[in-house]
Amino acid sequence: MLKKTLAALALGSALLGAGQAMAANYLIDKEGQHAFVNFKISHLGYSWLYGTFRDFDGHFSFDAAQPETSKIQVNLKTASVDSNHAERDKHLRSPDFLNVAKHPTATFESTQVKPNGNGSFDILGNLSLNGVTKPVVIAARFIGEGKDPWGGYRAGFEGSTKLKLKDFDIQKDLGPASQEVELILSVEGVRQ
Repeated sequence: MLKKTLAALALGSALLGAGQAMAANYLIDKEGQHAFVNFKISHLGYSWLYGTFRDFDGHFSFDAAQPETSKIQVNLKTASVDSNHAERDKHLRSPDFLNVAKHPTATFESTQVKPNGNGSFDILGNLSLNGVTKPVVIAARFIGEGKDPWGGYRAGFEGSTKLKLKDFDIQKDLGPASQEVELILSVEGVRQ
């Protein structure tokens, strides 16, 4: 009887310990504006044009002890593109580029997270943009996690990826220096 009780206690402790190592769920902090989806693209090979998407949301799960179990989901409103120039933004929303009337939302959903050591990861996933879904890899880095001054708990990451415009059916030719756009991501989430 004592052996069975000890075995049950050991099994219960093991299951409890495994439960504590589970990934926590985080909501991307859109309200506090502690998350950004920015981009840059070469302008004629002479300089960089920068912009951002103002309206997006999403969530992720993360466990620092087992980062490979992480998952990420982001939804972005393409009409929220802002390059600090009203006429250019109007053109970016047109069928030449993002075609926001037909494709108002872009999404990213992770399929795998590969830790590379030192807090860096490759996040593999599917990006749906302009009516096209393609696999992409985001080179990401864990920035940190901990309590915030408002009684919550946060975790933050940065990442980047490059997209070929034609891969996402963006046919407007901006010249040989401007065939790719780089997405620059900064994400802070609040644990739920």
